Amino acid sequence: MAPTTTKKFNNKSNNNKKRSSPSNEKSINKKAKISVESSSSDEDEDELDQLDDDSASSGSGSASESSSDDDDADELDDIVSSASDVNEDDLDHLDNNEEESNDDEEGEDQDKEDEDGERTEDGEKSTSDNHTEQRKLLKERKMQRKSGIEVQHIKSLWEKLRVNTPPLPKEVREKLSNEIWELSKNCISDLVMKHDASRVVQTLVKYSTKARREQIINSLKGKYYVLATSAYGKYLLVKLLHYGSKNSRQVIINELHGCLRKLMRHREGAYVVEDLYVLYATQEQRQQMVREFWGAEYAAFREKHSGTTIEQVCESSIEKRNIISRNLIGTITASVEKGSTGFQILHAAMKEFVKIADDKEISEMIELLHEQFAELVHTPEGSEVACTLIAKANAKERKLLVRALKDHTEKLIKNEHGNIVFITLLLCVDDTVLIFKSFGPSVKEHLQDFIIDKYGRRPWIYILLGLNGKYFAPNVKKELSKYLAMAELTSKKPTSQKRQELLNKFSPMYLKTISKYYSEILSENLGSQFISEVLINDELYEQLGEKDKAVFVQIIDRIITSFKGDISEESHPIHRPYSTRLLKSLIQGGKWNNKDKKLEPLEKVEGLGVPFAKRFYEDIIDSSNLLEWINTSDSSFTVVALYEALNDKEEGDQLIGDLEEIKGRIDATKDENNKGAQLLLKLLK
Repeated sequence: MAPTTTKKFNNKSNNNKKRSSPSNEKSINKKAKISVESSSSDEDEDELDQLDDDSASSGSGSASESSSDDDDADELDDIVSSASDVNEDDLDHLDNNEEESNDDEEGEDQDKEDEDGERTEDGEKSTSDNHTEQRKLLKERKMQRKSGIEVQHIKSLWEKLRVNTPPLPKEVREKLSNEIWELSKNCISDLVMKHDASRVVQTLVKYSTKARREQIINSLKGKYYVLATSAYGKYLLVKLLHYGSKNSRQVIINELHGCLRKLMRHREGAYVVEDLYVLYATQEQRQQMVREFWGAEYAAFREKHSGTTIEQVCESSIEKRNIISRNLIGTITASVEKGSTGFQILHAAMKEFVKIADDKEISEMIELLHEQFAELVHTPEGSEVACTLIAKANAKERKLLVRALKDHTEKLIKNEHGNIVFITLLLCVDDTVLIFKSFGPSVKEHLQDFIIDKYGRRPWIYILLGLNGKYFAPNVKKELSKYLAMAELTSKKPTSQKRQELLNKFSPMYLKTISKYYSEILSENLGSQFISEVLINDELYEQLGEKDKAVFVQIIDRIITSFKGDISEESHPIHRPYSTRLLKSLIQGGKWNNKDKKLEPLEKVEGLGVPFAKRFYEDIIDSSNLLEWINTSDSSFTVVALYEALNDKEEGDQLIGDLEEIKGRIDATKDENNKGAQLLLKLLK
């Protein structure tokens, strides 16, 4: 904290300025200390209030109280600066009077205390009285400033304009906006730098017409860099971007052009650049913003380099490649040290850098980022950077990256981009024991949620089936294959071997989770599909020990049991389309090859196919409700699958006999949508 300075007071009974006595200096120091603490607290609250003026008070009464608090906070902000406004001439004047007698000083001090109300009868002054006097004094000073009366008038109008509940009529808002604009248009550049006045302009932007916003944009030309680096002005700049037109955004971008690298190193400016890149810039503007990080040449001659990729520039000249690399790593390093690692525009700059980085630069990048590595994975650019670093890292560096991610397992795997990073770890890291130990405990806790999540299930599908085109889109497969090719230089184990080792470690976890949460998983389409892939998998079954096989049988028992009940009830699981698909695959006991249009039966899994079909019929359907299952459109295809699996089999004698008895009562015309009953009749003929 800066050294406390004494404050000069005017004595009405004596115009001569005297040096304060030691006792009076102590009182003044105490007073200044209280002011600084209050100012610090209020500034924190003001910055929170600044985030959005949409949180305005629900009525004019509460809005007025809020304004009063803001005024008080602003006045307390000024007390610190006013406490240090003693110039050298004043101090010299005080020094010249230092030799006056102590009696005179004590008398004068007492007069000052009595007049200014610094002490009560008991010799102590309350803090509230202290603040009241300070506020009164500062309010008078503010009114004497340039445009002081106009600013107070503007604030009073703003209190009315920002009320949201009840909403003001459009005519009233327009009238208030016009009045505020007429008062503020000549001093708007001064208003936007102060915390409360900046909020006035923000509200004006929000409720103004398009033409008025254009006027505000034009009146602030030349000040957008200052706004971007201002603790209060940056919020107005974001408001202008949010409510502004395409042309007005272009005006702001053009003015900030050439300053982005500098802004990214600024605590306030970095947030403005991030919002501009993520929320408001077009794709072409984004590319130009990123090219600006290459260096001054690409900022100054942006039209010349429009559409140029970083690879093309670096291939043309090694010297240019070194300059671009140096500029990029300089910006990245400074931004990371400033705490901006999670910014998407910084991820875009990192993406450019890793495209041209050599092995040494990749290692330096990992060293720089490994502690904040988890902050990369939530954006498409950051995910690509993270995957590239994992693929090109050596074994020791990959261990650092795994440790950085293991505490973020749930968010990592469920994230649209983060799960690609996790799959890249599974593809590239040779130490599968490290993977299992690092992520296994958290996966065990959340696996029931992962396997019913659109993105969260993909790593576990990969372990089961590899990069199967049924679950991985062509662009995702292409991207993962790219990282796999990068890892060939540093990985020693074949990818298939790593996947088999991971399957061996995670398969018991799959079965225990399904057995415990089978009801919740079966109630979800993705979960039902995942159970089907787990059960109909020779590779997984081959990995199981005796205990795990017992759990496998238990899962089959629970699936069968879950279909007991009256199928006329809407809550019966047979009415879910995905339940019918699950039953069909278990009854068939194999996977349908859509390319060759044939069923590929299982070779090693026990308990599925004919044994499952026989047991399901005996335990769930039998002759008592076979006709009802056939005449219900949601369940008829299940009977067709049973017939196809058990026909001409000894285990199917009971089913075939029961069908012969009731086939005359099958009414396929009752429900035209009952395609299963129609197909069954054709098969029986």
